[in-house]
Amino acid sequence: MAFHYGQALFEGLKATKNEEGEPLLFRPDQNAKRLNYSARRLGMPEFPEDLFVEGLKKLVALDKAWIPPQEGSALYLRPFMYASEAFIGMRAATEYNFIIMASPANPLYSGRVKLWAEKKYIRAVEGGTGSAKAAGNYAAAVLPTELAKQKGYDQVLWLDAKEHSYIEEVGTMNIFFHIGDTFVTPPLSGSILSGVTRINVIDFLRHKGHTVEERKITLDEVKQASIDGTLKEAFGTGTAVGIAYIETIGDESGDILVSKESPMGKEVNDWLNKLKMGKVEDVFNWIQIAE
Repeated sequence: MAFHYGQALFEGLKATKNEEGEPLLFRPDQNAKRLNYSARRLGMPEFPEDLFVEGLKKLVALDKAWIPPQEGSALYLRPFMYASEAFIGMRAATEYNFIIMASPANPLYSGRVKLWAEKKYIRAVEGGTGSAKAAGNYAAAVLPTELAKQKGYDQVLWLDAKEHSYIEEVGTMNIFFHIGDTFVTPPLSGSILSGVTRINVIDFLRHKGHTVEERKITLDEVKQASIDGTLKEAFGTGTAVGIAYIETIGDESGDILVSKESPMGKEVNDWLNKLKMGKVEDVFNWIQIAE
């Protein structure tokens, strides 16, 4: 039934090792909660959160030799669930499969990222499935992403579905802008995925004494900040990408030069990488040993 009616969802997180060789998981409880949020939105049964975490720990403990030792690399974990009932008919399925895949992975982007602000196609709208990690959301993004790459950009910067003015998120990540002395990220309005890395970055920045605003921000505001020099940097956040430093944002009127440097983005990235390998104090108690 998943092939016909789209009841399919997934999660993404990473396993790393500390200096003692112990396999570590980073806030797997947050992924368990988000998987069940997605399941509810898609009319699927919830999966027991304690079993979700236990399954991840047992798999990682068995496969810990596959965890890359390099800082920034990890064993990428992909828990997913889909309707497996053999039936044709528009209703919720009665059978589902839950599976966890694992594969060693490097950071998704090695250089600075160029974004294309998409004004024709949309990713999601309030009331839709944009806030769920539904497989179908990504199918809708394939064509616009390929078109953006043909223009010389790496990813799509999604705008709101009504006015095509407000920034929402990037194809593979949430986004932060450092304007003046404030970090701005779009709010979770119902059409944006609640990224686990997004939450971590907000917590870290506030812990370090920085001001973080979760508010609507237009592409025009970013353009003006670039012109008047108050746009210091922008970076994306996500499990696969980690922290991706954004260089330019383009649209029909030309490119916005964001920044050649990302000092705070780099600080956040370094801290996250070291935290995931047990090299800095876990002040938030986010790390769990997989055993």
